[in-house]
Parts: sequence; C-alpha cells; structure tokens
Amino acid sequence: MSKPDVKTILVVDDEEDVRNYLSMALKDAGFNVITASDGFDALKQAKKYKPDLISLDLVMPKRSGIKFYQDMIKNKELGKIPIIIVTGHARDDLGKSDLKELTMSGPGIYLEKPVKPNNYVGAIKKLLEMDTTEDEQEAAEQVEIQNELKNIIDDADPEMLKKLREIMNKKK
Repeated sequence: MSKPDVKTILVVDDEEDVRNYLSMALKDAGFNVITASDGFDALKQAKKYKPDLISLDLVMPKRSGIKFYQDMIKNKELGKIPIIIVTGHARDDLGKSDLKELTMSGPGIYLEKPVKPNNYVGAIKKLLEMDTTEDEQEAAEQVEIQNELKNIIDDADPEMLKKLREIMNKKK
C-alpha cells in the first residue's frame, strides 16, 4: 500500500514504450503509477485504484481516450478525477476533434508527444495543486502558454497567422 501523501497516477497509452517513459518520469518524481493500454483497461484500473490523476492518450485501439472519458464522467466518483491529455494526434484528423471536445468540456490541459519529463511532471503537480520546484512551475506555465497559443492559432484566420509568423520570426 502507498503512503497517504504519495499521489497515484494512472497512465493510459496503447504504446508500451510511451507508457514506460511516462511512468518512469512519474516514478522518478515520487508518484505511484499504474498503467492501462486502452480505454477498457483504463476504466477497470480507475475503478479498482481510484487514482489521483489520469494521464490519457486519445487515439488507442479497442477503446479511445474520448470514449473512456465519456464512460468515466458517467461515474460520480471517477468523474472527479483530473485528467491530463498526452497525445501525438492533437493536430491531425485522428485526434483533433476529440481533443477539442475534451479541452472544451473537461480537461483543458494537454501535452503533445514527444513529452519532456519536466513539463509532464510540472503540469501534473500543478493540476494536483502540489508543491513544485521553480523548474516544475516554469515547465507547467510553459505548457499552459503553449496550449493557449495553439488554440489561438487553430482559430486564427490566414492573415492573422501571417502576422503571427512575422512577429515570431523577427530578430531582436
């Protein structure tokens, strides 16, 4: 059994190497970690362990991240568990609409693969309102700013995108 002050994270990803990578980052930061390879397994693990947070991939065989989330929020107890989305499909046809639905209706924080361990841990600690180091706080803020900018860019018209590119390419 875990210590009462140690948080448990459920890492859900269909790719074993990604699950292992994310799990190792969390374990190195002192978290307990359980894993699942699809939405069906995730629901089973969430019911069994009641994790403090769920790290969720969107595009998975058998049961996708969005389907898992829809099942999860039907359960009063599980529906309170915070979620961070970790996906490689934020901008493509496989995951873009699911990500938009999830960030609008529920978890608003997401990271795009490949994920930097300090950004991942910092974002999770911030979601769980845990004490963070200065580096973790900066990493969490960077993730938030990146998410905001990506959403602005997704909604921008072509002229605005050109202006943004010019601004970002200017050398000081």
